[in-house]
Amino acid sequence: MKNNAVGERIKKLCEMKGITVNALAVKSKVPPSTLKNIIYGHVENAGIETISKLCEGLEITIQEFFSDDNFN
Repeated sequence: MKNNAVGERIKKLCEMKGITVNALAVKSKVPPSTLKNIIYGHVENAGIETISKLCEGLEITIQEFFSDDNFN
């Protein structure tokens, strides 16, 4: 099974923030289909620009996003 640390982190942060994936898509201005492809592991490299937009939508820094143990 492919490691999908980015997708898992997004799901975890949505839970922590109490928002749905669709709400994050709207807040971050990332198309829902793109976000779902990242979460389900259909995208190998989400790209720093997309991750940056998601961080803005989650109201966290990129450093906070990557501070999870899955990235160590």
